Order: sequence, then C-alpha cells, then structure tokens
Amino acid sequence: MPQRMLMTAPHLPDIVSLAVPGFVLLVLAEMLVARARDKSRYEPKDTLTSLALGTGSTVAGAITAGLIYAMATWLYGHFRIVTLPNPWAWYWFALCFVIDDFAYYLFHRSAHRVRWFWASHVIHHSSQHYNLSTALRQTWTGFLSIAFIFRLPLFLVFPPAMVLFVGGVNLIYQFWIHTEVIGRMPRWFEAVMNTPSHHRVHHATNPRYLDKNYAGVFIVWDRWLGTFEPERDDEAPRYGIVKNLGSFNLIWAAFHEWVGIARDVWAAPGLEAKWNYIAKPPGWSHDGSRETSETIKALWEARERERAEWTKPISSSLGEDRAAPRRPDGSARTAVTP
Repeated sequence: MPQRMLMTAPHLPDIVSLAVPGFVLLVLAEMLVARARDKSRYEPKDTLTSLALGTGSTVAGAITAGLIYAMATWLYGHFRIVTLPNPWAWYWFALCFVIDDFAYYLFHRSAHRVRWFWASHVIHHSSQHYNLSTALRQTWTGFLSIAFIFRLPLFLVFPPAMVLFVGGVNLIYQFWIHTEVIGRMPRWFEAVMNTPSHHRVHHATNPRYLDKNYAGVFIVWDRWLGTFEPERDDEAPRYGIVKNLGSFNLIWAAFHEWVGIARDVWAAPGLEAKWNYIAKPPGWSHDGSRETSETIKALWEARERERAEWTKPISSSLGEDRAAPRRPDGSARTAVTP
C-alpha cells in the first residue's frame, strides 16, 4: 500500500531551482534601483560573498538531499500515523503548507535560541547589508546541524514529495522580503503575512529588535506566541550580527561559529559547561563574561527607563518632585520636554 501510493505520486518540480533565474534577475533589478536611490544598499564584496555562500549552499543541499528524502520516505512508509484519503488533493497541499510554516517558525526560533542550530543559521545573518542578495546567503551546514528534524513530524502524515514541495514554496516566498526598496504593505497584509518590514526587524541588531519576527510566511505565529515586534519609523534597523565578522572571507563566514563552539567546548570546565556551550543561546558563557540577547536587551531597557525618568516633565512645587533623586552634581531636575 505505501509503495503504491508513492508510485502514483504526481511529478513535483524542484521549484527552487526553477526560481533561481528569477532570483538573479530581481537582484540585478534591485541593484539598478539602489544605484539610482542609495548606492550604499549594495557593497560589491558583500554581495559576492552572499552569492558565493548561496552557491555553496546549493551544492551542499544537492549532496544531502537524497539522504534526507530517503529518510523521509522510510518514515512515511513505515511509521505514518494516518493514510490520507486522496492524499494529493489541493487541500492537503494547503494544510501541509500551513503546518510546515509553523514547523519553520519553531525551527527558526530554535536557530536563534540554541547555539548548535545558530552555528548553521548565523551565515544568513552575517551581512551588514539588507537586500535581495542577502536572501541567497544560506548555510552550508544545515545537514550537520540536523535542522531537518523540525520537519520530521510532517513525514508521518504527508507524502515526502509534498512536504519538500511546500518547503520550496516557503523558501521562494521568503526571497522577496529581503529588501529595503519596499516600505510597508497594506495593513491587512502586514497583519497576517511576513513582509519586508517585519523581516527587516528580524535581521536587525538593535536591542529592541533582537530575536523577534521568526515567521517564514505567516506573521501570525509571532503575534500568537509573543515574538512580534513592529518596525518603527524612529528607529532604523542596524543589520548584521552582534559581533560582526569584520571580513569577507568565505570560509570564515561559513564556519566561524562552529570553530567558536569547538574552542569553547574544549576549554570549558566540566561536562555541564561543555554541553551548555552547545545547547544554550548564543553568547552564553560559564562565567557570565559574554552577552546574550537577553542581557543586551535588559541593559537597553534599563537605559530606556532611566532616560524616560530624567526626561519626564516635573514641577518643583510638588512634594514628590522635591523628594525625587537629584542629579550626581546635586542639582535638582528641571522640566524637560521629551
């Protein structure tokens, strides 16, 4: 029965490969727009690094794709929990797409919260520019980081070819949101879908924006699970990673975080610390000497509260104001308009 169902599966094209010429043409078109509007949006060496990383990712994916598909087929053939009636109907594609996008949200959130997954994903965030070429800056080590485990539950329900097809659709959708050329979409669209505005926040290193907007296609997952942050007109995103690479070395860009993990695990005191350098968030250290996104955000929030307190209008005629803390030089605070 499983074999017959797999044999009657429709031919589903490799839509990501088919989309590559379109990706290239859109990158070239954005370059022309950037040349006319703001040349700083593209930096030649950065763009070449992104394209080279994308090429390497394609090669790495081709090498491991057969193994992943064989594993998925084995799971579906021997362990699926339900056999769908008319499994290739359009509505199963739609349902698979929605569930797969939620699985992507879980993967993406984990890729920022677990250093092992981050070691593979950091490549995508390592550019200090945000343009369509950044979308092509993809990992070479996705198989090593076992990122595919987040899709394994889908293979217990949906045919593997369907899961991989909708995953390709998801990846193609995410290409166009890597741009500063598009401002904001209509409000109804911004409420439901991931957009350039939402994804600019995700790529930003501003403390306000760190670890937000993990969505692939539907931003509703972030709104639902408390990880949504809107882009603000008064705070432009700063792109890159907290500690930028400082070079365009291709090999270093692809493997620097794996090297960092190896060094930290080797030098860590005890098994618990060694494990935590793998499983804890990026920036964790056994002696607290480094900064995680939580500590960065906490320091920023403390500074914001202090700034808000010192810029709050006051009246010296109020008793509570006269009793309020004074400045370090002993002078009283004066009314300041924010």
